[in-house]
Amino acid sequence: MKKRTFLKTTSILAGGAVLSRMMACSPKKAAPHLKNWAGNLEYSTGNVHYPKTVEQVQEVVKKCDKLTALGSRHSFNKIADSTENQVSLQEMNKVVSLDKAANTVTIEAGMKYGELAPYLHENGFALHNLASLPHITVAGSCATATHGSGVHNGNLSTGIAAIEFVNAAGDLVNLSKKDGEQFQGAVVGLGALGVVTKLTLDLQPTFNMKQYVYRNLPMGELEQNFDTIMSGGYSVSLFTDWRNKNVNEVWIKSKVAADDAAPAPELFGAKLATKNLHPIEDLSAENCTEQMGVSGPWFERMPHFKMGFKPSAGKELQAEYFVPIEHAYEAMMAMESLHEKITPHLFISEIRTIHADNLWMSPCYKKTCVALHTTWKQEVEEVMSLLPLIEAKLAPFNARPHWAKVFTMAPDVLQSRIEKLADFKTLVKQYDPNAKFRNDFLNKNLYNG
Repeated sequence: MKKRTFLKTTSILAGGAVLSRMMACSPKKAAPHLKNWAGNLEYSTGNVHYPKTVEQVQEVVKKCDKLTALGSRHSFNKIADSTENQVSLQEMNKVVSLDKAANTVTIEAGMKYGELAPYLHENGFALHNLASLPHITVAGSCATATHGSGVHNGNLSTGIAAIEFVNAAGDLVNLSKKDGEQFQGAVVGLGALGVVTKLTLDLQPTFNMKQYVYRNLPMGELEQNFDTIMSGGYSVSLFTDWRNKNVNEVWIKSKVAADDAAPAPELFGAKLATKNLHPIEDLSAENCTEQMGVSGPWFERMPHFKMGFKPSAGKELQAEYFVPIEHAYEAMMAMESLHEKITPHLFISEIRTIHADNLWMSPCYKKTCVALHTTWKQEVEEVMSLLPLIEAKLAPFNARPHWAKVFTMAPDVLQSRIEKLADFKTLVKQYDPNAKFRNDFLNKNLYNG
């Protein structure tokens, strides 16, 4: 065979192999592109795979040159986006095993907190915390360091005892706490190491909770009493629209105890609510979890919204920034200085606390934080022009954004605030040497300066 003919034939064969692999990875029928929960983002591909077993996940990973895992689509940015292929584990949402002796449960990665929590309660167990919404997947929440509140409560990722994922070669990887730093690097994985298929979670005995709401706390009271107020329950949230230096509502969620006393009628000037409230006080509280001190299972009090309620698809945006808790009041005042610009475009802000952890990519790595959350009207242009102002105000406190919410922070600034970034990149290269799972979001925020 002539050299030119050989090269041409080889090229055709190689091209055919690539085309064959691409066709194998593409779903049989083209589908419309999905949108995220809020509707502010349409994903860049309609090629979404829905495996039902771990073996099928491995097959998808092996066949695809580029692939991103997709959770419950509650992210407001492109962290779960792909221009080529996505894989959803929504068909893999079962409990694998409950180890009552070890106080752990192992679940498939597509399971949502709203599906898992009642099962655990029925079997006498509870998780250490929940986020505001129960409709999110456990795996997606943990991969992005999503959190609830409580000065002694770590984010949801800190409840993981072991993790199973499929790496870029299609092999199964199992890591647990005994693997030390490898495990600590993999838990908040941002989808960069592979496709998570199973999680093992630490459990505690089930318990009942109650919650009370206080209205109209003068913001100035937080300067001297922030720690006292935020320690006033198992989980505490402050809601404000930044008007009049006022905290609209203080939600205090506590474990029920035999010696519980009646709640104080006032909390540093805030008055005890006389009816159930929505975080946005003008809205109906029908879909909110029960308040007024009524006792109920942990999973019916820790979220702000009821398990059975499916939130409507959007018309909002969310942003959130983490700062060390010692700067809580200063950071709040920095945001408050922008109230005239913020308030017209805002639904509500929530202030929460998250305990320090050892997870490399967590915003709370080695530091307890306060999280300043904003739920915006879906006025994209206006909101995206406001975020740089907020980020500049929070810059003195080395603020870090929530991985799954909107932000405009320059990549080099973000990277400079991630202590273990170099180690994380080394870990990623170990499990994904050819960047199969690296999408535009990861390229921009972790790999570009």
